[in-house]
Amino acid sequence: MKEKKAGWKELPEGDVLEGASSLKFRTGNWRNRRPVHISERCINCFICWVSCPDGAVKVDSETGKFGHFDYDFCKGCGICAYECPKKAIEMVDDEG
Repeated sequence: MKEKKAGWKELPEGDVLEGASSLKFRTGNWRNRRPVHISERCINCFICWVSCPDGAVKVDSETGKFGHFDYDFCKGCGICAYECPKKAIEMVDDEG
């Protein structure tokens, strides 16, 4: 007699217990290059903020200007530097 295989409905659930959020996973240790902000060139257009796929560009809530990069989440993709119209972001080797 042939054993009946379980259908997809009988498969156990994976280990997903709730909706996923990238805020729970610090992914900055993936990068080998990191962005550096050059404030003298910055015009605060926030194209870097809009372009960042990881939300790693932070705006200073008091000044409404560029604040910093959150390196805990920055993967070093360089999109921010590529999109910056004033070249106010440079990618450098990440030393750890």
